[in-house]
Amino acid sequence: MASESSTPVTQQIGRNMEGGSAELCTSLYHPDLELAAGCLLRDRSGRSFQFGDLYRDSKAIIVFVRNFLCYTCKEYVEDLAKIPKSFLEKADVRLIVIGQSSYLHIQQFCSLTGYPHEMYVNTDRDIYTKLGMKKGETSTSSAGSPHVKSNFISGSIKSIWRAIKSPAFDFQGDPAQQGGSVIVGPGNRVHFLHRDMNRYNHVPISSLLRYAGVQTIYFGNKPQILEV
Repeated sequence: MASESSTPVTQQIGRNMEGGSAELCTSLYHPDLELAAGCLLRDRSGRSFQFGDLYRDSKAIIVFVRNFLCYTCKEYVEDLAKIPKSFLEKADVRLIVIGQSSYLHIQQFCSLTGYPHEMYVNTDRDIYTKLGMKKGETSTSSAGSPHVKSNFISGSIKSIWRAIKSPAFDFQGDPAQQGGSVIVGPGNRVHFLHRDMNRYNHVPISSLLRYAGVQTIYFGNKPQILEV
C-alpha cells in the first residue's frame, strides 16, 4: 500500500473524473483559495495585483511552477506556449503561469520558452503556502510525462548554465518549493486542484485543458493515432 506522502494530491471538484458529466456545481468554494485571494502578484513590469483578480470574472487555468531555472518547469511551459490563444478565447478561459522569483525574470523566461500568455510572480510564496503547495521532493521519477524531454543530468547542467548566464545570478525561486495547478473561477469556485509532489509530478496539459473545457492539443512524442 503506497504511503500518503507518495500519492499526488489532486482534487477534481464538480466534474465526473471518468469524462461523463461536465456539469459544474454552483457552490464549489475552497477555504484555502479564499485565504490566498488577497495575496499580491507582480507582472513583468513590477505592477501589483491581487491573486483574486485573476479569476474574479472568468475561469482560469493557473499553473504554479517551482522556479524559473528548473528545467522541467521550462519544458512544461514550452508546451503551455503551444496552446493557441484562439482555443482559450473560444472557451473564455485564461491561462496563467505563476512563478516565485523576482518579476525581473519574467520577460527572460517568456522569451526563453516562447510563452505568450499571462505570467506573474509571487515572490513571497504566500500563495503557495496558503494553497498547501509542498516543500521538498518525495522522488525524482519522470516516467510518463509527455512534457519533460531532458534527463536529470542534462537538465541540471542546462539549468546551471542558464543561472551563470543570467543577468541577475540567483536561484530564481526556492529550489525546494514545489508547484501545482488549479482551475478556478468565476469567483471562488474551484473545479480542479493538484499539488505537485516533485518536479515531474505536474498534470498533463491535455488533462488541464479538458477539465477546463478548452479544446485539447497533442503533446506526445509519438505519431498520434486517430480512430475513425
